[in-house]
Amino acid sequence: MAGEFWLSDRAWAAVGPPLPRNQPGARRVDDRRVIRGIVHALKPGCRCKGCPSVYGPPTTIYNRFNRWNWKGNWGCIFAELVAPAAMPAPSRPA
Repeated sequence: MAGEFWLSDRAWAAVGPPLPRNQPGARRVDDRRVIRGIVHALKPGCRCKGCPSVYGPPTTIYNRFNRWNWKGNWGCIFAELVAPAAMPAPSRPA
């Protein structure tokens, strides 16, 4: 399907580590695929039900977004994504 959002390996290397592991419940759907679904839903502001099935079940996309939001995981993810770009300001010559 055209217009799908896919994380690069480099972006996943920054995003993957802050995610929770070994959570109780049903067998986990691939986190990388679910994040793509979350981004797909957030970009145009569509409902999770409107996400293509390649991203996983809409309920999983919705539930993970909410759980990770309540646990503060999104703040950690954003910090990881911004950290490599944060550089000290260049010093001015005297």
